[in-house]
Amino acid sequence: MVEAPSFAAGGGKMGALLREHDWSRTALGPLETWPQSLRTTVGLILHSVVPIVLLWGEDGIMIYNDAYSVFAGGRHPALFGSKVREGWPEVADFNDNVMKVGLGGGTLAYQDQELTLYRTGRAEQVWMNLDYSPVPDERGNPAGVIAIVVETTARVLAERRQAAERERQRAIFQQMPGFVGVFTGPDHIFEYVNDAYVAISGRRAFVGRTVREVFPELEGQGFYELLDKVYATGKSFTAQAMPIRLVAENDDRYIDFVYEPLRDDGHKVTGIFVGGYDVTDRVRAEARRETLVRLTDKIHDLTDPNDIAFAASEILGQALKVSRVGYGAIDPDAETLEVVRDWTAPGVETLAGVVPLRAYGSFIDSLKRGEFIDINDVEQDGRTADAADALKSRSARSFVNVPTLEHGRLVAVLFVNHDSVRVWSPEDLALIREVAARTRVAVERSRNEAALRDLNATLQNRIAAALAEQASMEDALRQSQKMEAVGQLTGGLAHDFNNLLAGISGALELTQSRVRQGRVNDVERYITAAQGAVKRAAALTHRLLAFSRRQTLEPKPTDVNQLVTGMQDIIQRAVGPTIAFEFVGLAGLWPALVDHSQLENSLLNLCLNARDAMPNGGKITVETANKWLDARAARQHDIPEGQFLSLCVTDTGVGMPPDVVARAFEPFFTTKPTGEGTGLGLSMVYGFARQSGGQVRIYSEVGQGTTVCIYLPRYYGELSGDDEPATAADMFPSGHSETVLVVDDEPTVRMLITEILAELGYVAIEAADSVSGLKLLQSDARIDLLVTDVGLPGGMNGRQMADAARVTRPELKVLFITGYAENSLLGNGRLAPGMAVMTKPFPIETMAARIKQIIES
Repeated sequence: MVEAPSFAAGGGKMGALLREHDWSRTALGPLETWPQSLRTTVGLILHSVVPIVLLWGEDGIMIYNDAYSVFAGGRHPALFGSKVREGWPEVADFNDNVMKVGLGGGTLAYQDQELTLYRTGRAEQVWMNLDYSPVPDERGNPAGVIAIVVETTARVLAERRQAAERERQRAIFQQMPGFVGVFTGPDHIFEYVNDAYVAISGRRAFVGRTVREVFPELEGQGFYELLDKVYATGKSFTAQAMPIRLVAENDDRYIDFVYEPLRDDGHKVTGIFVGGYDVTDRVRAEARRETLVRLTDKIHDLTDPNDIAFAASEILGQALKVSRVGYGAIDPDAETLEVVRDWTAPGVETLAGVVPLRAYGSFIDSLKRGEFIDINDVEQDGRTADAADALKSRSARSFVNVPTLEHGRLVAVLFVNHDSVRVWSPEDLALIREVAARTRVAVERSRNEAALRDLNATLQNRIAAALAEQASMEDALRQSQKMEAVGQLTGGLAHDFNNLLAGISGALELTQSRVRQGRVNDVERYITAAQGAVKRAAALTHRLLAFSRRQTLEPKPTDVNQLVTGMQDIIQRAVGPTIAFEFVGLAGLWPALVDHSQLENSLLNLCLNARDAMPNGGKITVETANKWLDARAARQHDIPEGQFLSLCVTDTGVGMPPDVVARAFEPFFTTKPTGEGTGLGLSMVYGFARQSGGQVRIYSEVGQGTTVCIYLPRYYGELSGDDEPATAADMFPSGHSETVLVVDDEPTVRMLITEILAELGYVAIEAADSVSGLKLLQSDARIDLLVTDVGLPGGMNGRQMADAARVTRPELKVLFITGYAENSLLGNGRLAPGMAVMTKPFPIETMAARIKQIIES
């Protein structure tokens, strides 16, 4: 036996294979005849831990190391010593170009190059970093090409999943009723804003720019300093009705907002979440109401008309922040205004006396006709442009006149002058009209005792209207407070999601680093950490969906008595030994069509609330009953009349007063101490019951305890046998050529499902939209199961595609995979026989077991 040349010594498994291979049957010839350039290159490759392959000669004979053999997968060892075009036929054109460039002396480099390979006998989409360099022979001419191959598939897919998760979060933020923005770094650079933020700001370009660049007019208003303080201290900041002036507005607007610091894994502040609401209309309405109440109080006991008019002028001037408001009479023949008295801001000269009007513009003609006048800019208005300088000399840049007839004589009840141009808002004009009207009524009252009785009645009506408006404003204030709570929750969710994404990203980066280094011992730990973060993120999303009544339900015919019986031990352990538990189930209870797990969660939630209402111990009674609600009872319960079953939880606790019962189902309302309750529990129970076609009602007396009843519609079909839940133990190949069509517009999801189907031994067909999916379903191809997303491109959704397919395939089995807010497309959970649904995201093992269960059922 001829001893192998020294360059072939060592080199791991591939070194041994190199020495054993019959090279005499290739164009390279025996090892001992190889040129020195080839020997040197092969020696370097064999001892490298990086995946490297040498393509030698015009045919690209493949020689590679241990790391590349792992990348080659099922193609190894047949790939070793083969021609590259024959070894990788699916990418022959790509490698032809590599050989052409490399043997021509050129280099190539690709980052995250996407290719489709058949390493395991089926198509596999992979991404790689590729570097190609020529290898010279002894004469310096390119004789081969050396390729460094680093697979990046796991990282690319992880980045895409991470990007999809970010888009999912942004979709949630986009649907928030208030404005939402995310700033990064100490310079407060915009990373994200929702449409509401764009609308309130009047801007378009945000991302990548600092707050100071986007809103330079905020200088001096304190917002920059607040952001800097939150970033420096890590303490959140909340404000209500804070005034803000933007370029797009010529007046103050008011906002409720929260600044919430965002942190990395090391608890270091990395950015700020801002969320809030424009409450300008509410603030202005409250200010208008306060102005009118103040006016009513001040003029109530005045008897002199001039005193009444001056009081109104003073109140209006202060409310509108203008320079002058006055009261006078117009002489239409002399075309003059006799200013009886005027209120002026500090430093403004009074106007009392006779003022010639014709010199100030043609608006005198409108005054003589008794018309309302609104002039925003004396320089721009055609009625005053010629006399603009004269008007501005009297500090009248813009003004309003409200003429009225008093005892048959034309008077100007109020006129308002500004020391700067201002666009009058509809609220401003409405307030001026209302003050004028009230002033006129007060003047008439002071001059005619007979009219006083009518005035009193009018004032009483006005006061009643003001009180009604005040009640409305209080309701609006409560709503604003709820929205502030939503903003605070959103800030917390943004913080939690960023933490979870940081955990996922960090775990994946460490995994990639360890794989490159060949240190795979810790990889399982990092993957477990990433999966845990994904599950926690999914749980947060599901809480939001439950609260908004947009969760995807999977109702099934359910024996509620059996469900409660199965939970007795869990409930008893949850409420503790100081509380007795009793279940009174009605014999002959009607079945309900309901989501089994959601009903369990609702029952457990109600029992835990009952426990908290009995700090010194007590008794919880769960009772079921059949209810037939007639039209009157149905109206009282706010549900259609008909047959329902009830599930009631009664405690012997402290009870609730009527005002607490009235608000119990409101989101974020809680009577528990801070930190011990979110106020979402009962609202989620209410959302689930209403989404299931039922209702929830509370009956409580202080000191006597509380009963909470869930009413669910009766199911008129028969109960099926207990379905054994699919488990990971069912995950073993059992397919017999059954064919599954997978329709989803997300390539990553299709890849995962086809991987699952291959593991189970089924044949997979893929489609990316509803049009191509329906074309396959309407063909003669064998299809035993359709797995489809609900939201699909192509003109129809997944449910519509499945219904169309069942016209020609009536027995077709269908598994819907759905994400957010698509429950209505599935008939609110009322699926036809042979159809099932799973909610994204789902564990792979659960998905596999569910597919197998459906096909074999």
